[in-house]
Amino acid sequence: MNGEGKSDLAIVAEKPANKAACGAAEQGERRAGTEGNAGQQSTNRAQNRGGVFQALERIRQAARTRRKAKFTALLHHVNVDLLREAFFATKRDAAPGVDGLTWGSYEADLEGNLAVLHHKVQGGAYRALPSKRAYIPKADGRLRPLAIAALEDKLVQRAVATVMSAVYEEDFLGFSYGFRPGRGQHDALDALVVGISGKKVNYVLDADIQSFFDSVDQQWFIRFVEHRIQDPRVIRLIRRWMAAGVIEDGQLRRSPRGTGQGSAISPLLANVYLHYAFDLWAQRWRRREARGDMILVRYADDIVVGFQQEGDACRFRTALAARLAQFALTLHPDKTRILAFGRFAAAQRRERGLPKPETFNFLGFTFICGKSKRGKFLLHRKSRRDRMRAKLKEVKAELSRRRHEPITEQGRWLGRVVRGYFAYHAVPTNSRALAAFRHHVKDLWRRSLRRRSQKDRTTWERIARLADEFLPAARILHPWPSDRFAVRHPRWEPSARVGPARFCAGGSG
Repeated sequence: MNGEGKSDLAIVAEKPANKAACGAAEQGERRAGTEGNAGQQSTNRAQNRGGVFQALERIRQAARTRRKAKFTALLHHVNVDLLREAFFATKRDAAPGVDGLTWGSYEADLEGNLAVLHHKVQGGAYRALPSKRAYIPKADGRLRPLAIAALEDKLVQRAVATVMSAVYEEDFLGFSYGFRPGRGQHDALDALVVGISGKKVNYVLDADIQSFFDSVDQQWFIRFVEHRIQDPRVIRLIRRWMAAGVIEDGQLRRSPRGTGQGSAISPLLANVYLHYAFDLWAQRWRRREARGDMILVRYADDIVVGFQQEGDACRFRTALAARLAQFALTLHPDKTRILAFGRFAAAQRRERGLPKPETFNFLGFTFICGKSKRGKFLLHRKSRRDRMRAKLKEVKAELSRRRHEPITEQGRWLGRVVRGYFAYHAVPTNSRALAAFRHHVKDLWRRSLRRRSQKDRTTWERIARLADEFLPAARILHPWPSDRFAVRHPRWEPSARVGPARFCAGGSG
C-alpha cells in the first residue's frame, strides 16, 4: 500500500475489525478485462467503464485486505469517467432541482459540462445547491417528503457514493439488504422466509424507526464515516451536502438533523449510520445476550428480528430503544411490536383460547402463519391490501386521463402496469392477490370504457377478450424463497456455515 509508493490509495491508522460473518452473500463486481494498462485510473473513452471498474476493484481489494485501515485519499477517483457513469445512471425524466437543469439540456454539451464539473470538484470550487422539497403520497394517505437535488449535485453524490461503497461493501453485514449492489428487496424477503422457516422462531419483533431520515444526527454521520474514510475533501463534500438545506415554499431551511431522502448519497449514508448504530450492536447482542435462536433482517430502516424465546424479544426491544436513543433515533411507539409468530404460534394461541396469530408487514407483503396442503407449517406472503388499493387508485386516475385514447393504446399501457406489478408481487402463496389485482384492473377498464359514451355497451365478455389479449395472466414468477436463497448463498461459500450462533438466512451470522 502506501509503503510501496505505487498505490493510488492512501491508507493510514487502523481500527478494530468488523467481523461480518455471512458476507459471502454479496456479489462482487466483475473484474475488468486484461487489455490496456491496468494501473491507469482510466483508459480512453471506449474503455472508460473498464477503467472505472479497475479503480473500484483496487479500492475493494484494499478495504478487504486491510479491514482496520482508514482511507485518506479517495476523491481523485471521482474522475470524468465516473461522473459520466453517474450521468447515464440518472433518470432522464427526473424532476429538475433548484437550478432547473434537465438531463437533456446537460447532455447537449456533456463532455464539456463534465470537464468543468470535474475541475470544480478537484479544485475545491464545487458548491452544493439547496435541494427542492417535494412530496409523494404514501399508501396510508400520508405524504413522504423528498429532497430533489440539482443535477450536478446528483452526479457528484452518485460518483462519491460509488467510491465509498467500494469501501463499505466490505464492512456491511450480511443481514443488511437495503440499497446495496447485488442485493434487492426479494433477497431480504427470501432471507426472512428462510430464517423464520428454518430456525426456531416463535416471536417476531417488527421494529419501525420513527422518521429516520429526518431524525439522524449529522455529527454522528461524520463520525461514522470517519471510521473508514478520512479523506478531508470527501468529508468536506458530505458536510456541504448536509448543510445545503432544503428550499420549501420559497424559504431556505437548514437543520443539524436529517439527510435529504431521495438524494443520490442518502441511501449509502443511511446504511453507514445504521451499520454502526444498529448492525454491529445487534450482532454482538445476539452472540452475547441471546439465550435462543435469533435472526436479523434489515432493509434500510425497516427491521425484522426473530426470536426463539419471548424473554429475548422483550430484552432486545428494551435494549434497542436505549441504543437508538444514543444516536438521536426512536422506535415508533405504535408500529413497533412483538408478536407470536412461527410454526408453533397457532397451536400455542389455540391452547390459550386466542385467535389466529397476528400478521406483520415487510417490504410490501403481509406475512401470515399458514399451512401447506399437507398440513405442515408454511409461511404465506400476501400483497399488502393498502398498497394494492393505492395502486388501483393510481390506475383509475390514469384511465380517466386516457379515457378517449384508442383501446389498443390503453391495453398496451395496462399490460405494462400489470406486468410491472406482477414482476414484484408474483411470489409463491400470493396467487389469489395477483388474480384479484388483475380482476380489479379489468373492472376499472370496463367502467372507463363505458363512460366514453352513454351508448357504450361494453360487456364482461368483451372486456374478458380484451384482457386476455393485453393483460398477462396471473401466475407465479418468482421461485420458492428457499430455492433462490440456496442458489444465491451456496453452502460451499466460506461464510455460509450453519451453527448455533451463525445462520445465513438474513445474513444473521
